[in-house]
Amino acid sequence: MEIKEQEVEGVFEIYLKPMEDDRGFFMRVFDETLFENAGINRKWVQENHSKSLRKGIIRGLHLQIPPFTEAKLVRCICGAVLDVFVDLRFGSKTFGKWGSLELSESNKNMIFIPRGFAHGFCTLTEKSEVLYKVDNYFSKENEVGINWDDKDIGIVWSIENPILSEKDKNNITLKAFTEKYIGIVV
Repeated sequence: MEIKEQEVEGVFEIYLKPMEDDRGFFMRVFDETLFENAGINRKWVQENHSKSLRKGIIRGLHLQIPPFTEAKLVRCICGAVLDVFVDLRFGSKTFGKWGSLELSESNKNMIFIPRGFAHGFCTLTEKSEVLYKVDNYFSKENEVGINWDDKDIGIVWSIENPILSEKDKNNITLKAFTEKYIGIVV
């Protein structure tokens, strides 16, 4: 396992190293000591599983506001997704900046996204499944969504007409978010 920080401070790509043979593979997907050494160890309290049945679905950009902010450890176990994160941490030098990684069944990488980020993904294959651990419990009252196509953020999704949930069609802009919350204090 190799853990590498991304350009947006606090976000880490985790390269898993499967041991393969003619039966399949075995790999370690979590190691408390390695995560602790990288400064990203958390107490995971929930694990979620998302299944998407079509290419071009965007889920997000989702986050929770204090006191229910959450860090995420995300992995795609079937198909492929473009995983996207936006820094909304108050006072961060990369506030409003975004990054992305392709997570897939074949590359077996994971991403660690710290508290204070909006998160979402776009399905790149007809079927995909994503597992993610979170370090805080879900709170509907503290959930916020940012528009996937917000011009002030400028995410390059490489998709023209995504499939969105009704909830995600009504997400707010970054400007509306900052007017209401300023940023996420972590």
